[in-house]
Amino acid sequence: MVRLLRLSLIQILVIGCIGLTPASFISAHASLQQSPGPSDVVREFYKAMREHRFREAFGLTNYKSAFESLTADDMTDLQPNFEEKAKLIPETVEIAGEQISGNSATVFVRISIADTTAQVTSQPVNLINSPAGWIILFGSEADQEEVRKAGRRYFVDAMIAEHEGDVEDFLKRLMMWEGIYSQQHNGVFADFPALIQAGMFSNDVIDPKLSGYNFHLNIAKDGKSYVATAEPVRHGHTGKMSFWSDQTGIVKSADNGGKPLKP
Repeated sequence: MVRLLRLSLIQILVIGCIGLTPASFISAHASLQQSPGPSDVVREFYKAMREHRFREAFGLTNYKSAFESLTADDMTDLQPNFEEKAKLIPETVEIAGEQISGNSATVFVRISIADTTAQVTSQPVNLINSPAGWIILFGSEADQEEVRKAGRRYFVDAMIAEHEGDVEDFLKRLMMWEGIYSQQHNGVFADFPALIQAGMFSNDVIDPKLSGYNFHLNIAKDGKSYVATAEPVRHGHTGKMSFWSDQTGIVKSADNGGKPLKP
């Protein structure tokens, strides 16, 4: 089977080169060799992401058109998000193999789960062959139309959805953290600095540059209740919904034009 495949490939190359002059044959051969394969594209994507060359990285994916339409303000909002994702990429990304079928390919990547362990995880990366060469396909080919229609909003809206999901999750966890703290401190709730010092969460979680939200925590004078709120740093850019929560664990949200939400 492999032998037949190699033979057919040789035949295609020979037939395709019939009628070429020596110079054009050399040019065609060089062009063929220089064309990056699926594994080359995947390797370069991870490298560019790790080096914070985000334009080059996304230029190797089906998100290229959406990324190139981002404004300078969009990039300011998205940069911290991209940088956080880049931190997750290890220095060494091992290509375990690739499979090519027509205009589709799958590259198998092995990534260390932690630098201090030998444990690795394997994940497939799908690619399609476009007129510009192999590109990484996030989602399905059908999703490309959604990316095309959304343009710059594709990244912005994805970031907003991620931020809003993180805020809601944080406020739900806040009730648990406050409950633990109050049990250890005679039923008194704590402000953010005290919770951070107690090791409940890190300051990065409520950093406006990373979360896209401004968080507020008001503790009652007797310390027996609290109200937590969160509003987008830039409404319509880093988030749309404003959030409200208290010690009962109820979380309310609404698009309030970026203003604090009241119960």
